[in-house]
Amino acid sequence: MKKIFYLCATFILVSCGNGSKDSKSEDSQTSAKIAITIKGSDTVLPLSQKQAEEYMKIHPEASITVVGGGSGVGLTALMENTTDIAMSSRPIKMEEKMQMKKKNMDAKEVIIAYDALSIIVNPSNTVNQLTREQIEKIFTGDIKNWKEVGGKDMKIVALSRESSSGTYEFFKEHVMNKKNYATNVLAMPATGAIVETVARTNGAIGYVGLAYASKEVKELAVSYDEGKSFVMPSVEAAQKGTYPISRPLYYYFTPDKEANVKPFVDYQLSDAGQKNVENVGYVPLLK
Repeated sequence: MKKIFYLCATFILVSCGNGSKDSKSEDSQTSAKIAITIKGSDTVLPLSQKQAEEYMKIHPEASITVVGGGSGVGLTALMENTTDIAMSSRPIKMEEKMQMKKKNMDAKEVIIAYDALSIIVNPSNTVNQLTREQIEKIFTGDIKNWKEVGGKDMKIVALSRESSSGTYEFFKEHVMNKKNYATNVLAMPATGAIVETVARTNGAIGYVGLAYASKEVKELAVSYDEGKSFVMPSVEAAQKGTYPISRPLYYYFTPDKEANVKPFVDYQLSDAGQKNVENVGYVPLLK
């Protein structure tokens, strides 16, 4: 499995036509371009970057801009008509649907891939596995020292995404059993920032999309059966359903943008697009 680590939250890809001294020819090339803006989930960001890059190799007339910031940011941009596609690592909320309805808007949903959420710690940490209950207590503040879960006598530094992140909400619902984060949990502006901080902080723990994990951090095995069995995060485990912290990744777009974005979305769902999903380190859709 190939894993890719991106630190930046913004990545812009532009495919340019061949230059010409004929201004009419230049105008013709410009008008023929297909421009697509994609904004939202940092989890989906590396995948969208790769898909855009590969798509523009085949379609030089396309100009695709990909920007991170969080699922909530992307869906807000969709409502404000400042993006063509919203990337999200969670389903659209009922209140977001109601906001769109007030604006006489609707959103089409497409699942483009699946992701496994990795629990990561500093490589110096002697802890190799945690139960869901232990992870919950770490992030709610009930467990404060690594010695409480079999590790060294060392303060736990818990890192989370900001509340606008779909990963933040997914983690709260599916790992923390809907309990609130402790007030001392550090909110990080991007997934890459969590990886970077965990890599340089001995007592740190965080959660990231599978493709963000790198050799600079250590992934933990997780148990959802109170410690009877532990499973390491991987594409294979997520596909088989044995790794418990897995989720779909979404694109949302409005019907008026469908004609413009559909060729790119269809490419992601194709065999070539799903091969990119696997190469980047995400979980392809089952055929």
